[in-house]
Amino acid sequence: MSGSRITAVGHYQPARVLTNEDLAGRVDTSDAWITSRVGIRTRHIAGPDEPVDELAAHAAAKALAAAGRAPAEIDLVLVATSTAIDRSPNMAARVAARLGMPGPAVMDVNVVCAGFTHALATADHAVRAGGAHRVLVIGADKMSEVTDWTDRTTCVLVGDGAGAAVVEAAGPGAENGIGPVLWGSVPEMGNAVRIEGTPPRFAQEGQSVYRWATTRLPEFARRACEKAGLTPEDLAAVVLHQANLRIVEPLARRIGAVNAVVARDVVDSGNTSAASIPLAFSKLVEQGAVSSGDPVLLFGFGGNLSYAGQVVRCP
Repeated sequence: MSGSRITAVGHYQPARVLTNEDLAGRVDTSDAWITSRVGIRTRHIAGPDEPVDELAAHAAAKALAAAGRAPAEIDLVLVATSTAIDRSPNMAARVAARLGMPGPAVMDVNVVCAGFTHALATADHAVRAGGAHRVLVIGADKMSEVTDWTDRTTCVLVGDGAGAAVVEAAGPGAENGIGPVLWGSVPEMGNAVRIEGTPPRFAQEGQSVYRWATTRLPEFARRACEKAGLTPEDLAAVVLHQANLRIVEPLARRIGAVNAVVARDVVDSGNTSAASIPLAFSKLVEQGAVSSGDPVLLFGFGGNLSYAGQVVRCP
């Protein structure tokens, strides 16, 4: 069994930016109300002619270019999303078609906000078992399409975007670049975060999620570090699901990653669901906030109520 590593990342966001002031013209809210409660100032919103697979393909193309890989070299495509409208063809197949891939295995992963870290673990397992050699892992969501824009408790939270990573075999004797996953769920709290109905609409029990995330997740995150043979103090960066700045900041403190850069992309991008972790991680890499080989904790949580996290080495 060979280990795996992330060789490159990429991200994409639609051009249109929606500010808090813009939202204040739609619903009973204000910039001060939004920033004090969730810390978000802007978010990117896709247009009606920008489907989820287009967002995903843009991010994937950037990751492939950064890795120096052609689409034909990918043998497995995994797309984490909860906003696919059609059941078939799945999002991974649509992305493969957009990129001109000749015949990869294609699977979608729907674990909502924890989708990317679940998909990344699946890619790692596939490489380790010899089922794949190069995997394209994408988190992409168009939350604006499942949002009630008259509901000020949810419409202020969401944004659209995509992030991607190229995962490859680490090679004989090379250090594993993706640590063991720590994952699970809380089935009895499955209704705390929902996208359901006809048409589907995003809803959540915000206080329940906040209490669970800030009290239970620090222990899970520390266990993910232990599985990788590290302590939180060893981390160079922490990239949590960008749900709400009031969750991200206290959670990062309680993990004990005192030397780590903490991703705060939620301020500029809002909650982009499965896209939030790869989007924030790719921006840290692009900005030079982390260096190649640095240990970074990725930890997703949210719908179902599911969670998954692992320590990865920065590409």
